Parts: sequence; C-alpha cells; structure tokens
Amino acid sequence: MSLIYKIVDKPSWHSAVTAGQFDGAAIDLQDGFIHFSAANQVAETLQKYFAGRSDLLLVCIDAQRLGDALKWEVSRGGDLFPHLYASLPISAVVDQFDLPLLENGSHQLPDSLLSA
Repeated sequence: MSLIYKIVDKPSWHSAVTAGQFDGAAIDLQDGFIHFSAANQVAETLQKYFAGRSDLLLVCIDAQRLGDALKWEVSRGGDLFPHLYASLPISAVVDQFDLPLLENGSHQLPDSLLSA
C-alpha cells in the first residue's frame, strides 16, 4: 500500500465523512485538484500552510485506490506532490490522526509517520 496524506480541519472532514467523499478545501477547489503530501512532505506542509492551527486532522489515504485521477506533479521546490483530479472517496481512507499543537507551535505528528 502506498500512502499519501491530507491535512484537513475537523469540521470539513466530519462533513466529508457524512457525505461519503471529500471535495476539497477552498485552496483545492480554487486550484482544481485536491492537494496531498507524501510522508516526507507533511511536516513542511504543516509549517508552511497550517502554522498555529489547532483543529486539524492528518488523513491517510491508500493512493492505489484513487486510480488515474491521482497525478504526481512538480510543485514546491521541484518536488513531486500528489494531486487528485476528482473527489476523495472516504473508502480510500485507511487512518486518521489528530494533529495537536506543541508548546513551540509546531504540530505533533503520529509516530507512524515519524518512522516512515
């Protein structure tokens, strides 16, 4: 299984679970695809776009369940990032974790991601 990750606020995610799919956050809708991160990109994405936010989840997705709508494209710093040109079906989600804030303002990542 190849995992990719989505950082999302809890209210948006709870709505998505009820609906059976996640259509994206405002930036995703604006850009025309859902932004994801690989394991080695999550910490920088959190720091760059979600600093100080305390209402976040890290959603773990089995990339193989997304088919051809998932594209790896050049983005920040020339790295390849996963982008989904479709709604994210909740059935592709394999786990989720709270992302609590630490005293220094960074987010506590789950142990499974730190060892990846």
